[in-house]
Amino acid sequence: MEEINASIDVDKRLASQDIRGSLAHVAMLADTGIVGRQDAEAIAAGLRQIEGEVAAGTFRTSRALEDIHMNVEARLAELVGEAAGRLHTARSRNDQVATDFKLWVREAVDGLGAELVDLQRALVERAEEHAATVMPGFTHLQSAQPITFGHHLLAYVEMLERDRGRFADARARMNTSPLGAAALAGTAFPIDRAATAAALGFDGPARNSLDAVSSRDFALEALAAAAICATQLSRLAEEVVVWCSAPFSFVRLSDAFTTGSSIMPQKRNPDAAELVRAKVGRIVGALTSLLVVMKGVPLAYSKDMQEDKPPVFDALPALSLCVRATAGMVRDLTANEEAMRALAGKGHTTATDLADWLVREAGLPFREAHRVTGACVRAAERSGRELAELSAEELAAVDGRITSDALGVLSIDRSVESRTSLGGTAPERVREEAARWRARLWS
Repeated sequence: MEEINASIDVDKRLASQDIRGSLAHVAMLADTGIVGRQDAEAIAAGLRQIEGEVAAGTFRTSRALEDIHMNVEARLAELVGEAAGRLHTARSRNDQVATDFKLWVREAVDGLGAELVDLQRALVERAEEHAATVMPGFTHLQSAQPITFGHHLLAYVEMLERDRGRFADARARMNTSPLGAAALAGTAFPIDRAATAAALGFDGPARNSLDAVSSRDFALEALAAAAICATQLSRLAEEVVVWCSAPFSFVRLSDAFTTGSSIMPQKRNPDAAELVRAKVGRIVGALTSLLVVMKGVPLAYSKDMQEDKPPVFDALPALSLCVRATAGMVRDLTANEEAMRALAGKGHTTATDLADWLVREAGLPFREAHRVTGACVRAAERSGRELAELSAEELAAVDGRITSDALGVLSIDRSVESRTSLGGTAPERVREEAARWRARLWS
């Protein structure tokens, strides 16, 4: 029973949050006259001493005391004697753990928000550097149209901004205090829940005592945001792995973010990217784990909720590491502009530009222009060349409405420069977007 019941090995991470909650609680007990001022001051002094022990790594825990709350209280009794027993007046371990856990998750979310900004900044800096660097844009991992590397990187800035928004939304919704809800029904003591909520940085107290102690949707929402964010990072990590491979050779990572092989001395493996890609499994798994834990728990508290913390304590630090590692890789990578440009011109990637020219200059409906351009592509393939390598005469032989003026739209530089619509890949648009992000992220 002790083995299955004890949670101290996990929830000892909540020591500092537990002490903060207790300090707010005892201050309120003194202000409301529920506990005498002398006892409250002794309790507060003892809690601060324990806080110092936790920070110094000298605080000792016992599995026999089950959890962090009882371990702190036992140490407090050693320090201040009988007065320690007054601390738990008008509260339960149920509202205590919900408060501690919310404080921990809130801090983790705040940290992730700052780390995501740093990653966005890294991407913006590289996008500015490569605003005009031509690379192939892909659909189905097939060369589709030429784009710029800067434009590609800014796509992740947009994605990460939505991730930041999801974490911000989750934080706003979680920011109500469970403290004072007691076991499940509130308390008969004349407590001031607004005071403890304010002391702990909450917007206010949770309004229903049952909900306050038994809901873990704040953790679920943080994990859902984490799972989405990890998936976004995994996509970028996958691209880095592909780009580092010899068939592409688009980027190179230094030894700082790669590892060698135990047998092949020439290898430079993008292990940091591969590990970011892999950790999404743990983070998505954490969300699934907590969803399954909570799905059948009736109101209010049940010991099932002891299993709420391991997935959160695993997933959010793992995501933090992934964000920081990705920012490091983005700053570390060197782009091979020649390789990018070479592949951008392969696969008839300016075919759409020819179709657009036929619509603008020859007045064809787009579907007809699409058919004509397809015929030109087939002609190029039969000759073993790229579409842009066909002469004006060869193009006119496919369709007489194509003139020599069409040759101007078939270069990859012209194609990229022409995409000036809002959100387009033209270097001028990339520079404008990078400047907009710089003003936003560095303010």
